This record gives sequence, structure tokens and C-alpha cells, in this order.
Amino acid sequence: MSSFKTILNTYNWDDTLQSIYSKTENDVLQALGKSVRDLEDFKALISPAAAPYLEDMAQLSQQITKKRFGNTIQMYAPMYLSNECQNICTYCGFSMTNKIPRRTLTDAEILKETAFLKSKGYDHILLVTGEANRTVGVEYLKNAIQLIRSQFSNITIEVQPLDQEEYELLIENGLYAVLVYQETYHRDEYKKHHPKGKKSNFDYRLDTPDRLGKAGIHKIGLGSLYGLEDWRADSFFTALHFKYLQKTYWKTKYSMSFPRLRPFSGGLEPKVEMTDSNLVQLICAFRLLDEDLELSMSTRESELFRNHIVNLGITSISAESKTNPGGYVVEKQSLEQFEISDERSTESFTEMLKSKGLEVVWKDWENNWQ
Repeated sequence: MSSFKTILNTYNWDDTLQSIYSKTENDVLQALGKSVRDLEDFKALISPAAAPYLEDMAQLSQQITKKRFGNTIQMYAPMYLSNECQNICTYCGFSMTNKIPRRTLTDAEILKETAFLKSKGYDHILLVTGEANRTVGVEYLKNAIQLIRSQFSNITIEVQPLDQEEYELLIENGLYAVLVYQETYHRDEYKKHHPKGKKSNFDYRLDTPDRLGKAGIHKIGLGSLYGLEDWRADSFFTALHFKYLQKTYWKTKYSMSFPRLRPFSGGLEPKVEMTDSNLVQLICAFRLLDEDLELSMSTRESELFRNHIVNLGITSISAESKTNPGGYVVEKQSLEQFEISDERSTESFTEMLKSKGLEVVWKDWENNWQ
């Protein structure tokens, strides 16, 4: 059975990058003038030729988002269950070679952390772990979901890629969505940054959204880690992947995240810098490509940047996040996966959203576990 890998293998990275950089002002104007845009239009909108039209893109993005989602923005909170990891990743604080204290939350600690998040109003939770099958495998994840499923209307995970049958088991127990980022679609660069561990298998990770679609997941979250390679090529291949999935698994919802390479202890400098204006351009380009796509923003970005981007296409956002296991209550001082840039409290952040005319949404559907 075919998968996205079949499609990706028909593309050449350098040719794709050249195609993006060769887009002209006329290509950009044509893309902006359309009501329905394709991947060639997306290339134009992420190209250097589109930079002078960023204000036009932002206004269009805002109009489309308001028409489709209204003046609402969904709040979610990440909760790190473990920093155990069996992979070596050059950019991650949890990488196996980093000599840090490792911690995996117990049932009691999970409940302490979720109690804090519930007290803040959160009803959408993202469970995050390092990639360590032996420590935080399917049974651990199943137990964690069962433990908290009566408290949250939406449980999402960002963990190691799993087999289709494992996803089916977790869905049966209350899993709603899965985030899985390819990091980079450049095979050679991918191998360089993931030299050891199960994550070094480029194709297995690439096929993960296909396994999720076949398992019948409600929502799949995609993204690349911008900075490992040229962001324009990686974002095009992410868009290509999204459009393939949308057509193949049309009952599934999709979200897009925009993580930029952030410092950690001993960190990695971006190979190709993505500026703030580049990131705004990309977010608007994805909104102009698809009006139904959920666009998500984490606390990796600065307070100033997040204040401005919430009106330009973002539909889901986190606040007061901790990227270490137990970071909210249990063990506040343990090493984070990456540095947080926007450290405002949930209350302060939601007040800012309201001041911009946005309605804060905590819960958007009723689960069956209440």
C-alpha cells in the first residue's frame, strides 16, 4: 500500500528549493488573487518575492481566520511525563548523551500536575515524553491517559512514533490527537541530527501519520523544526505531506505547529536562520493554503511576537508552559527540553487575548469519559 514516502521520493530537495526561490512578484500577486490556492501558490507565498507583500498576506490571513474560526482562540497546556530518551538528537536537551537527571512521573505525580492545570482552566492537555519505549512505552501511556481522561475533554500526545495497533489501543482508551514532527524532510540532514536510536529511522517516522490515519485518529499535528535546514524547503514538504494526508484520510482533522530551533544546554545553532518576519510569512501562507487547518503556537516564541501573531491566523496556543517532567508542581527546577521565551502566567496571557477582542476557548467538545 502506498504512503507519503512514495510521493516524497519523486521530489528532489535542491530542485524544490530552486523552484521556490525562482518565484516572481507576478507569481505572488496571482496567488494572493485566488480564492483557492495550490502548492505552487504556496511556494510563491513562502518565497523571498512575497516578503514585500507580508502586510497583504497578514490581512488576508486574518480575514480568513475570522471567517472560519470567529474571534476565538483555543488554549492548551503541555505536560511532560518523562525526560527519559533512547535517542541521540543534536538539538534536544533530553538527548541520551546529555548527562542530566532523568525523571518519569508516577501516577500520584501525574495527578498533582493535572490538578494544577485544571485549576488554571485547561481542558486540552498535551502529554509529552522523550522517546524511550522501555520506560514510557504504550502501557505507560495507556495508564496515563486512563488516569486523566475523566478530567480533560481533549488528550493529545507527543511521544515516540508507534505502530498502528498501538495507536488503536490508545484511541480506544481516550486518545484524541497525536503530534508528530518530521523535524526535517532532508534525508541526509535528518541522519546527521539523529545518529542513534529508533528516531534515526527516517522512513518509520515519515510513515507515522499514515499509521495514524489508518488507526482512525481524530486529529494529526504536523510540523518541522525550522532551523535544521532551509525553512522554505522544509515548510513546502510539510505542506505537501499535509495535503496528501488530507486527501487520503479525509475524516481526520489536521493542525500545524511552527517550532523554531531554540537553545538548550549545549545547544545547536540554526543552519538557516528563520526571522520573525519569515515565521509570520509562513503562518500566513499556511492559512492562505487551507482555511480549515488549525495553526498552533507554543511558548517557544517571545512575548512580543505572540502578542502580534494571535490575530493573524493562530487558532490554538499555550501559556505558562513547563518543558520538564513535574515542572508545574512536582519538580520545578529540573532541566527543560528547550528554553521558554514567553513566561507569562495563564491569567496574564488570557487577559492579553481578551484585550485584543479574542474569546478564550477552554473546551470545544464533550468526551465520553465524563
